[in-house]
Amino acid sequence: MKSDPLGLLRSFKNQKDLEIMGLFLATIAWGNRKSIIQSGKKLIDIFENEPYYFVKSYDSSLTNKLTDFKHRTFNGFDLHFFIERLRDIYKKYDSLEQILSPVFSKSNNAYEPILRFRITFLGEYTDIRSKKHIANPSNGSAAKRLNMYLRWMVRKDNKGVDLGIWSSIPMSKLSCPIDVHSGNAARKFNLLSRKQNDWKSVVELDENLRKMDPYDPVKYDFALFGYGVKNKKLNY
Repeated sequence: MKSDPLGLLRSFKNQKDLEIMGLFLATIAWGNRKSIIQSGKKLIDIFENEPYYFVKSYDSSLTNKLTDFKHRTFNGFDLHFFIERLRDIYKKYDSLEQILSPVFSKSNNAYEPILRFRITFLGEYTDIRSKKHIANPSNGSAAKRLNMYLRWMVRKDNKGVDLGIWSSIPMSKLSCPIDVHSGNAARKFNLLSRKQNDWKSVVELDENLRKMDPYDPVKYDFALFGYGVKNKKLNY
């Protein structure tokens, strides 16, 4: 797990620490893995190894700790906004799972739950620059990073690959994260016909993966992504 950002979460035991740190790692999960892990370690240092305590205690006196943080386009301002919103959300909810679980119970995939999470997370700040870091599937986004985050939090297997700390959300309703690698691999194996990596492609891929395993369809994410990375010259 040293080459996987998810490995950074293994040192945390508290559920709130895991879901907070998991959200940040998923949010910055673009670019090469080495840089993602380096930025993740910087976040852990900022939080002094206690993400939930840092979030719930956060006030203006701590803002200067965030100023120099930057990963691609996610900067200190975005970090400040995320922490403030998480602080306010945890005043109302005991877990981020509580935002998503009721919506999943009425949904067939992650579309509506992700929309609800986005609305709740942004709150009244719908025009803030940081909104670009929370995917909006209603605009066609495949929401790769949020689907990956949901996989981390929900999925359980006997290999312990994902964390599986949210028990109220069924794995069968998770949607597979799609990026250029997994998308091209899915096309190679006739699991996806659409050319774009958008939400319609997520729905199509979900339908085909559920035919193979209706209980744990996103387990195929590992194989698709791995195949796509090893065969980068695929062009579909």
